[in-house]
Amino acid sequence: MYELKTLLPQFDIKLPTCMYELKNASLSAGAATGNAQDDTAAVVQRQEKVLKQLEELKAQLGKIRTSLGVRVCGKTIQHTTAYQNGGLKEVPLHDVVVNGHPNFIPYALLALKNAWRDLYTIDVKTFTHSTMADIGPAAREFEANLAKVPVNAAFPKINVTLIWKNCEHTEMISSPTMYVPIYGEVNIIRYLGRVGPTEYRYENSPLCNEIDAVLDICYQLLRCSTHKSQVVMVRLLDKRLQQQQYFGGDQMSVADIGVYSSLIRMPAITDKDLTPALLAWRKRAKLVTQI
Repeated sequence: MYELKTLLPQFDIKLPTCMYELKNASLSAGAATGNAQDDTAAVVQRQEKVLKQLEELKAQLGKIRTSLGVRVCGKTIQHTTAYQNGGLKEVPLHDVVVNGHPNFIPYALLALKNAWRDLYTIDVKTFTHSTMADIGPAAREFEANLAKVPVNAAFPKINVTLIWKNCEHTEMISSPTMYVPIYGEVNIIRYLGRVGPTEYRYENSPLCNEIDAVLDICYQLLRCSTHKSQVVMVRLLDKRLQQQQYFGGDQMSVADIGVYSSLIRMPAITDKDLTPALLAWRKRAKLVTQI
């Protein structure tokens, strides 16, 4: 074969000492077998050491959980199947963040917390963003009312962090790794209704479309800029209610939560704008929402 000239000059190359050293692959078969046995023993020894360290770490985390008062629900966690929720695959929802402006208080959180007190626990913690100098008396009263509702550790729980900030829309973030916000209080009610107690899930209810239609009216009501347009939406709600006890039939539903919260956020709508059926419904809903 042709002889190639040396491209690099002859000089000593200093190998780095910070890297693993590869074994010589040209060892004899006998020596390789012996080294393989030694390597296997070393791997087993290192594996046992790692497992021991993991057990120690698990014990430390258990002590930290106990010191912080964090309770693992275990069998009390409410598990659901895809069949019970419209064929959707479900995963447990533990923590969500809601960004809201003090001028648009999400009263639905307080209403759901009161309505679910014997079924499900919503633990709401409030914080103030640096964009807000003062949240105002209404938001402070809302925080005080949230604190009055006890947290029952025996029920499945969802942690909600409510942050007062200068934002245009109320938004909810359910995943810290994927910022895909859910805009609007009505849509937040829909989302929480799908992960809350089974009594308030309406995916398989024959009134599913009716409940969604009521929530859509609430969404439009909150965006009406004139009193006349607000009254028109109220009339649509009255037609949906008719002679029923609640908007979801004979039982309270997330539709009632949405309507009740929306009417509170509309101070321009007075008793004169409400029909006798809506006034009677509001009295019944107030007993549940306690707002």
